[in-house]
Amino acid sequence: AYMGFIPVLLHLRTILRNMRQCQEDIVAWQPDVVILVDYPGFNLKIAEYIKKNTQIPVYYYISPKIWAWKEYRIKNIKRDVDELFSILPFEIDFFAGYRYPIHYVGNPCVDAVDEYCKGNVETFGAFAAENGLNDKPVIALLAGSRKQEIKDNLPAMIEVAERFEDYQMVLAGAPSIEDSYYEKFLKGTPVKMVRNKTYPLLSHSTAALVTSGTATLETALFEVPQVVCYETPLPHLVRLAFKHVMSCKYISLVNLIADKEVVQEMFADRFQVDAIADQLYRIL
Repeated sequence: AYMGFIPVLLHLRTILRNMRQCQEDIVAWQPDVVILVDYPGFNLKIAEYIKKNTQIPVYYYISPKIWAWKEYRIKNIKRDVDELFSILPFEIDFFAGYRYPIHYVGNPCVDAVDEYCKGNVETFGAFAAENGLNDKPVIALLAGSRKQEIKDNLPAMIEVAERFEDYQMVLAGAPSIEDSYYEKFLKGTPVKMVRNKTYPLLSHSTAALVTSGTATLETALFEVPQVVCYETPLPHLVRLAFKHVMSCKYISLVNLIADKEVVQEMFADRFQVDAIADQLYRIL
């Protein structure tokens, strides 16, 4: 997963090779249906190819967020996608405005968190003992699941959390990221890391610093107050684009679903250690 203009350009050969492999494999296999999941930059190209070259129906789960930007993609979606399945309730009305009915199937995070909470009986003491933590209240750090996100956001998150000495900082390690990568950021800091325990961590957290993405919604479903963090290159230019080019008011799923600012979004020019620390202080 390559994010941003430059990383995509640098890895364009890899992306195009993978796309060609997927297209050839689908045509050779001739499945009854193709189900595309998220990732519109890649999957809409797959959908276009399948429609042009086969009779295979194309379903799309987690609809492309064209309400945020590149709204013109609705033309390609209507042409290439037979059925669209959304996990965000407000998308129904948006696509209805283009006379393209879609299915709202609910968000899998809701079921996952609900199921965890029903079966979880672990005490904070047991969680702390199991993971080498002390008895201080926890500030959870959720820095994303991609190396680029972690590199951009985790150092500032750690710097912010270190200011709160009455709390302990615990990082949720992403399954796909090796320990050695995290070690570059965690060495010499008081931050502890837990792996494959994001839900237990959130269930015992007082507050959280969260990189924008699905984790913001999961944190909210656990009723943990959070500050959303997202570092961008050229922050002032990004802010300008967000105000005048983007079609949406927010970047976090929490605020998008609520259609109001429930959580503070510290991104672009607002992504500054002092500003993030101030928002965390207000929460605590």
